[in-house]
Parts: sequence; C-alpha cells; structure tokens
Amino acid sequence: VLLTLRIIPQQHCNYKMSFIKVDETCDFSIHNLPYGVFSTPDNPRHRIGVAIGDQILDLSVIKSLFTGPALSTHQDVFSQSTLNAFMALGPAAWQEARRVLQKLLSANEATLRDDVSLRSRAFVHQSLAEMHLPAEIGDYTDFYSSRDHATNVGIMFRGKENALMPNWLRLPVGYHGRASSVVVSGTPLRRPQGQMRPDPTQPPVFSQCKQLDIELEMAFLVGPGNKLGEPIPIDKAHEHIFGMVLMNDWSARDIQAWEYVPLGPFLGKNFGTTISPWVVPMEALMPFVLPNAVQDPKPLPYLCHEDPYTFDINLFVSVKGKAMEEAATISKSNFKYMYWTMKQQLAHHSVNGCNLRPGDLLASGTISGPDPESFGSMLELSWRGTKTIDLGNGETRKFLEDGDEVYLTGYCQGSGYRVGFGVCKGKVLPALPM
Repeated sequence: VLLTLRIIPQQHCNYKMSFIKVDETCDFSIHNLPYGVFSTPDNPRHRIGVAIGDQILDLSVIKSLFTGPALSTHQDVFSQSTLNAFMALGPAAWQEARRVLQKLLSANEATLRDDVSLRSRAFVHQSLAEMHLPAEIGDYTDFYSSRDHATNVGIMFRGKENALMPNWLRLPVGYHGRASSVVVSGTPLRRPQGQMRPDPTQPPVFSQCKQLDIELEMAFLVGPGNKLGEPIPIDKAHEHIFGMVLMNDWSARDIQAWEYVPLGPFLGKNFGTTISPWVVPMEALMPFVLPNAVQDPKPLPYLCHEDPYTFDINLFVSVKGKAMEEAATISKSNFKYMYWTMKQQLAHHSVNGCNLRPGDLLASGTISGPDPESFGSMLELSWRGTKTIDLGNGETRKFLEDGDEVYLTGYCQGSGYRVGFGVCKGKVLPALPM
C-alpha cells in the first residue's frame, strides 16, 4: 500500500517503490533521496539534484512543484549552485521537500511518471553528470571522536598507560581544518612535501611524504547557523544538522608527527580532504538510529542528551594499486563505533559562542572499531608501519604509494533496500620535483 506523505510522518510511511527502477543493492533508493550538485556536458551550470536509482532528478526543473507552506516562497533555493540556501531554511523546509520528492517519485504518482516531456527535462543519468562540492564550505572542523582510534594512536605514541589524554572522555576533542582544500570525490591529490624528522637523533629534513595515509571518516553539513555569542543548546542541535557525507581526511603521518606538538595537525592534514558528493539527509538515517555509547564519566550537562543519535552505517575502505585489476578491501567498520555524537560535537563547538554557518563541515575523526579489520587508517592497520597490509596477489602496503586509488563506501541496510552514500574516491599523484 502506498500512502501519501502529506499526512503521515516519514518514519511511519510505507513508500516502498518508485517508478524509477532501483536495485536492492543500489545506494539511492526512495528511502534515501540524497542531495548533490551536478553539471552535464550540454549544460555546464551547477545545479541541485536528488539521486534516485541511476538517475538524478534536477530540482531546478521542478522547483515550481514545491508549493507547501515552507517552500512555496523559497522555490529559488533549488535554482542555486550550492545547497547552502536550502540548508539554511531549516527542518520544516527539509521535511517538506522530502515529502514532495517521495510523493513525486512514488510508483502511483503520475505528475512525473506520465509526463514524458517533463521527465526528459528533469532526469539525467548519473553516468552523464559531473559531480561538484555540494556546498560552499566556509569552515571545516575535524573531531577525534572514536575511542578505539584515539586509544590506538595514543598507545603508539605515548604508551598504553597514557593512551587517552585527560580531556578525551570529558569533551569532543577537535581542531579547525582547512576548508579551501576540501575537494569532491574523484579529485586526484598530489603527494605532499614538508619538514619531518625520521631520525630523532638527527636534525629535521625536507622531503616528500613517505607515510601517506587515509582516514575513514564521516562528516555532517550545518544547516541554519547561530549568532555570534549565542550557543546552540544540545536539545536544539538536530535542527542544525542537515545531512552526512563520507570523508577521507588524507594524512601525511611523518609530517604530522614532527609538527603536531603543541598546536595539533597543520601541514600533515591541510593538503587535501575528500568528501562524497551526495548528502544523505538525517531523516533518511533515522530508521537506522542506535543507542548512544555509554559515556563514563558522565559528560557535563551541556553535553548530555538521552535521545539516540548514533547510526548503523556500514563502512568500507578499499585500495587499488597501479598494477591491480580490482580494489582490495582493507577495512570494514561502522559509524556506530563513535563515542561522541554529532549533537555533542555541535553543542560543544558553539558552547563558547562560536557562530556556525550554513555549509560548515564538521567531521567525525577516524572511525575505528574494536577489531583490527575495523581500523579506519593505515597507521593502525600497519600499526605504525610495523606490519604489512595484504592487498592480494603479492601486493602489500604499509602506507599509500603513488598511483594508488582509495575508495570509501558506506550504507545503511534496510529490508530489501539501502540508504547509501555513493563513493568517496581519490588517486595519489606523485610529489612535484623538489
């Protein structure tokens, strides 16, 4: 039975089919409907679309169909070249847009299904589209919210007794990254060069990075911001979280190890961060919500929330070397392993009055689970270069080599459908001649 979304909340609705064919293993079911920004060879203008099956629905073509109370006077947000204006409208507009889209794409709705002319203008096959950054990212913050990852790295660099710093269980540790070098999936990145000290008994040297790594992360985009000096309370945090992407926070471990004390990552991180192009709305993820991690000691009141906001998102990392015919999976993890929630991250980020803005990108930090196969970085998988990572057919790695292609994928598994994120990929180019 197909029900109209105008009167039934999304989480209780029974929309199961679209007139667009969607395979059970496709990331982009009618339960998902992620937003992205694309262009085509015949129309180079950047425009907002929604993924369904192997198609993109161009919202600039159908913007006049958004006639509800939250969007009827804001239809032009779907003519913009980024999602910022739409995200800034807030949850009422997001929910209304989702209801309209699920209704328009459902198998028993004729508006798009039976209008051949409108369909030909509104749909683009994904293979014909070039994807772009979904938002203008004004600021980017990277957290460090996986307890397993923080513990592993702490053991490597400080020993088991001092694995977690005293503040780690008290607050979501984070640092400000570089927004200008956030790139969309498919953008190649050049091996960085910098200062490092491979021999602690000798002075530092300038060299190309020899310990180039990946970090399996997820990130969320901020919707409405807050005024300078006015924190976002944690019980309102969800109203400011639009949706999520996959993220690879490329890392130069040898550069980072020498530079990070006392102010944290700098050149070891800011040469490139890759995100997936499709932003999965939080409403699509809510059916996969899980209880939050047990936090002991209990955080201070401004960080406490009882409602679940941890998600069952299966995550995978694979690497394909130049001589390899297909990529090899090196990590299988899950977003459920996070210790601090996105609500806690947002509330903490703004508690001092810091003003967040639409399009800001807040990242999880490396996502590692309790088992070695769920570690989210090569630093952990190779245990700081003391072990090899098997890619099959005699190929091994400790860190990335030139020409390596890295693929991050992830999805929530429903009953006969998926809510997925597409792919977050990048290729390592050689360093420039020194």
